[in-house]
Parts: sequence; structure tokens; C-alpha cells
Amino acid sequence: MREGSLEAPTRHPLDWKSEAFRDPAKVEKELERIFDICHGCRRCVSLCTTFPTLFDLVDASPTLEIDGVKKEDYAKVVDQCYLCDLCYMTKCPYVPPHPWNVDFPHVMLRAKALKFEKGIKFRDRLLSSTDAMGKLAAIPVVAQTVNAVNKNGLARKLLETTLGVHKDRELPPYAPLKFRAGAAPSNAFPVRNGKETPGKVAVFATCYANYNEPQLGHDLLALLAHNEIPYVLVDEEVCCGMPKLELGDLDGVDLLKRKNIPVLARHARDGYAILAPVPSCALMFKQELPLMYPDDADVLAVRDAMFDPFEYLVLRKKEKLLKSDFKQPLGKVAYHIPCHARVQNMGQKTREMLESVPGTQVTVVERCAGHDGTWGVKSEYFDNSMKIGRPVFRMMAEPRPDYVSSDCPIAARHIMQGMAADKGQAVKAHPLTLLRKAYGI
Repeated sequence: MREGSLEAPTRHPLDWKSEAFRDPAKVEKELERIFDICHGCRRCVSLCTTFPTLFDLVDASPTLEIDGVKKEDYAKVVDQCYLCDLCYMTKCPYVPPHPWNVDFPHVMLRAKALKFEKGIKFRDRLLSSTDAMGKLAAIPVVAQTVNAVNKNGLARKLLETTLGVHKDRELPPYAPLKFRAGAAPSNAFPVRNGKETPGKVAVFATCYANYNEPQLGHDLLALLAHNEIPYVLVDEEVCCGMPKLELGDLDGVDLLKRKNIPVLARHARDGYAILAPVPSCALMFKQELPLMYPDDADVLAVRDAMFDPFEYLVLRKKEKLLKSDFKQPLGKVAYHIPCHARVQNMGQKTREMLESVPGTQVTVVERCAGHDGTWGVKSEYFDNSMKIGRPVFRMMAEPRPDYVSSDCPIAARHIMQGMAADKGQAVKAHPLTLLRKAYGI
């Protein structure tokens, strides 16, 4: 048998409705099989704390092999994984089509689904309920109160004691006016279809842009309007389901899918490109839901219509359907490409777009920052999230940038917190904000 694989990784559909998927004995057996292969390879040791946790357990065992690790300790490995997919897409030489068929993220997901069925903390359910939290916290006055509480040291200590949200984690603010409520309507531009890009856009706002940083959505609409691309907001939307997936709540994912997909599929079949300004949300529709529902025609239609915003813009640029009338250079930009953008297999489209702005120097950091949605918020994982991020913090600070930027707004906030005194005069700005600034609009 050959060592490693030279073919592109492929993903098998996720048979999440089968009895075998949630069979504890079968999950344990697959964990042991894959852990044994990982122990013999150890190529992923630098990615996150999941693999060092596994290897430390093996090295401390009486046999120095996986058979010496207590089965109950497997959970320690599972808890460190936040399903970024980087091991699968960038490191592992034994993923399919290799006959060893190592799918580390999916076996982690099976274990997380088992854990979810046994019962999880109220905090974890709450943090993954982004729509419910957003609708409550984004009410005027309530939003300002929540934001003030999140910055109060005594309140944060109480929050850590009662809920398990680390007192030192800088939390995103809630906006008193939701993006969807204040979004500007599109002008009646003519539809100019490209070879690879539909000439009209449906925007899936995402929970984060809708409740936390509406500016992301407004910047995206401004860029579309400047380039004379007609747009609509999707008729209605709920959370994409990524927070539920990372928790192992697959029935929760299914419930959200049943609400989102019929709406999005109508837009897809009406010839719209669907854009989501947060990479995790785009990835959910591009990869995770198609793996869960490989035979669902609506899911596949949405997959084929879904674009990362910069993926769409760069394709429009190549088709000579994007303006290049930039008014302002951006100077030095330290750009972090998030995990959920990397695993979309589209290349570094954000870097490519920003580098097309005259007078702009982009330094790319292609490494996991360690926050991952709600994982880095939790008190038991905060220190590890900062540890994983240290190389990123250092590399982002080295060029003494004018701007610190990431397609993932949560990662950007985490990076700025980790850079602390090293950030100098750098300003945090989303790539959409930077491109709008470059256009002078």
C-alpha cells in the first residue's frame, strides 16, 4: 500500500440518519482506528490542541500506543476539536480516496452527536441559538445594556461563574438596528450575466451581520451598487446551522435547513448568485448541508448558487464586469484567511481583490487563529484559543500594518485582542469595508 495520497481530497456523504452513525460501540471503534493512524503520523500536531491532546494521552499510556489510552479519555480529544476541517483539507495524507479513509472531522462530529444526545450544558445550547440571542439582545436599549454589561468587569466575572463564558474574552457588540431593517434597496440596474457569475445577487445576511456588525452587510450592498449589480435580501432567513453542527446538534441543523433551503432554492432557480458575508455560513451551504443531504435537489441548487463575496467579485473582475475606479490606497494590510474560507477550495480571492487596489500591500497569514465561533468564548477553552492564536498574533503584527483584516469578523476581533500592545496604530477592518474605502464610496 502506498504511503499517503497525491489526489485531491474527496468527502463522503454524512450518513447521519443511520443507526450506525450514533452507535456508541461503532463510534468508539472508528475513533480508535483513526486515532491509531494519527498517532503513527503526527503531521497535524501544529494545527490545534486536538492532536497534542491525543498524542500526550498516547505518550503517557503504559503501551505508548493507542490501545493503552483509556476509552473514556477519547472525549478529551473530541472536546478540543472545533471542526475547522483544516486537518482534512490541508494536512492529512490518508483522507479519501486513500484506502485508509481517514475523515477526522466527521468522526469527531459523530462523537459530538453522541455527547449532545446524552445532554449538554445550558450555556452550549444558548450560545448556539444565535437567532434567539440576537433578537433579544438587538432590541434598542437592550442592546446598549447588553454591550455595557459585556464590558463590565464585575458582570463578566459573574457571567463566567454562572454561564461559563470567560471573563477576559472580548465579545462582539449587539447593534440596536438590525442590518435587514436598515438595508438600502437596490437600484434597477440591468442584469449582466457573466460566464461564471449570475448578474444579480441575493444576500443571505447571516446572524452576525444582522445582529452584531450590520456594517458588513451595508458594505456589501454598497459594493454591489457601485458595480451596478442588482440585489435583493433573501425573503427570510434563520441561522445557517453552523453553531448547531459544531455542537453535534444535527436535528437542530435539520430544523434550520428546512427553513432556509426552500427560500434560498427559489432564489437559486431564479438565477441569483447567493452571497453570505461570513465564511462559515457560506461553507455551511457549500459543503456541510450537501454532505448531509446529498440527494436533495434544493440543497444542491443552493450549493451551486452560493458564493463567498470575494469569490464572486474576483470572478466578475476576470469577466470585466467589475469596476476598478479605486480612489484611495489601503497601505499595509495584514490579512488573515480564516479556516472556513480556506476549506472552500476557492483560493485566496480576498487577497487577490485587495492587491488589485493601487498602493496596497497585503501580508497574508494562512493559519488558524483558534477562536472558532463559540469555542474560544467558553471558559474551559479560552486559554487554548489564545495559545493556538499566538503565531497568528505575532505574524499579523510583524509588518506594522495600517489595517488588521479577516473575512471572519470573530477571528479579527480575537486577533486584535491577542495582538494587544503589538497592534500599534493598526485598525480592525473587514475586507468588505476596506474595498468600499478603496472605492471611496
